[in-house]
Amino acid sequence: MNSKHVKLRRKILLSAAAAGAALGGGYFYITSGGLIARQPPSVMEVLIARQVLEWSVPSDAKNAKNPLENTDSNLSTGRQIYLQKCQACHGSDGGGRSDAGSGLYPPPLSFGDHRVRKETDGTLFYFVRNGIRNTGMPGWQMPDNEIWALVGYVRHLPIVAEISPRSMSGFHSSAHYVGSGRCKECHSEIYKTWSKTRMANVVTDPKLNPESIVSDFTKPSPLVSFTKDDIALVYGSKWKQRYLKRVGTDYFPLPAQWDILHKEWKPYFVKEDWWATHYPPDNFKRPTGPTCDGCHSVDYNVATHIPFEWNVGCEKCHGPGSEHAKNPKTAGIVNPSRLDFINANDTCIQCHSQGRPLNNPIADRFYDWPVGFTVGERLSDYWKFEEHRLGETSFYYFSDGTAHKNRMQGNDFVQSAMYKHGVTCFTCHDPHNSQIDSSLRKPAAQLCLDCHTPPSPNGPFVKSIEAHTHHKIGSSGSECIACHMPAIQQTLSNVFVHSHTFSFLPPAKAAENNMPNACNQCHTDKSLTWSVDALKKWDTVSPWRSQE
Repeated sequence: MNSKHVKLRRKILLSAAAAGAALGGGYFYITSGGLIARQPPSVMEVLIARQVLEWSVPSDAKNAKNPLENTDSNLSTGRQIYLQKCQACHGSDGGGRSDAGSGLYPPPLSFGDHRVRKETDGTLFYFVRNGIRNTGMPGWQMPDNEIWALVGYVRHLPIVAEISPRSMSGFHSSAHYVGSGRCKECHSEIYKTWSKTRMANVVTDPKLNPESIVSDFTKPSPLVSFTKDDIALVYGSKWKQRYLKRVGTDYFPLPAQWDILHKEWKPYFVKEDWWATHYPPDNFKRPTGPTCDGCHSVDYNVATHIPFEWNVGCEKCHGPGSEHAKNPKTAGIVNPSRLDFINANDTCIQCHSQGRPLNNPIADRFYDWPVGFTVGERLSDYWKFEEHRLGETSFYYFSDGTAHKNRMQGNDFVQSAMYKHGVTCFTCHDPHNSQIDSSLRKPAAQLCLDCHTPPSPNGPFVKSIEAHTHHKIGSSGSECIACHMPAIQQTLSNVFVHSHTFSFLPPAKAAENNMPNACNQCHTDKSLTWSVDALKKWDTVSPWRSQE
């Protein structure tokens, strides 16, 4: 056998051995759990995956430069996009640690990793635009400028440790409240937009702001036995407006409220809330401190009956700010976006839920808000939701557990798939800005599509939105909230607000549970039978679910 044949034979044997080793290694890798998301990838797997990703980026895309300068405006835009689209998986700090991301394979990248930081802006743009196949990274369909703003923000993202409730205990004990005006000194732009929100103006003093009274006192009503001079504080400006009279250190609700939508007087007297039986049936023996003021102020003092600051001020959501004011560093203030999703949502749920304190009465009064809770702590240590029994319709809930009344967004939201996947209230809402109704970051018709544009991994799993909704694009029936957030929660007479379970309410199941359904909320001229039959014809709806 000549040398050529020997070399050829050796190559064949080596190739066969390599192929056998590869097959054996692959078999071992698979059978040892290599395809399980919980198992950390090997060093070799990571190296190969990174190299393949590197090769996948076209050179012209890799060399693209960010056309946007890192101005405050562009970074602010990038931050808003990051909170909406990236935070749930990559974490508020960009460290890749989140409840939603912990179950993904490969796990979400940490933007603090030196290998990520050395990537070009063009590479980051490419992966945001196109996503990465066989991972949880979707391709986001956004205008180029928005993607570039996001890339700029990611480059400046602070990589900090996630705040835990335990780490807040010492901080709260050493800090005290300083007032929203103090925050304005450094955060003037945020303060400017926040000061125009309903959060900042839910309570007004008519002596200082006479225009805050929107009711018509010239309209005769037997309900109105008081004048403007009796009003010490005004509550509300969107759905209804209530009026408080001051007696000593307490405020008491006057017996009539103004229906803003219908421009008419309505009676105001609480009959069915749980706390009503603990107070006499007389408005002037029911102080608003225990029932209302704790959520409409900062640091309400149950002993003196005086809050540190009226309205939902900065420190209601960020905690006492004295330490931060003295030394403006991240560690000296609570930023809800850096809390885990449970504590982050508790920031809003503390007031947007119906329940009662774990310990009642407090100082001989029954309170309807979480006395003692400070943002950053576990709300469940202070507060419990109103209980619900499945199949039972109560003053607070429909029989399926969906909230029946306004101000129960938290009761709804914790039941949702959104909450379970780590989405927060401020993924959709911007409490610092009210340019869009309900302080949404975008109009409702656009907001949901940031994460749920076909054919994203989040669904809907159809070719187009129109195929999913069976309504024309631009129509009210094509909006996500029409079906997934129907306005079925009563705030005043026939004024209703949107539910927050994000669950579709099919006609048949809704009828069984004696509750409104999404279809007939809009098609008021149609019957229940018509709605049930219409849904059966939708070829994109499972027949096993259309009747739920």
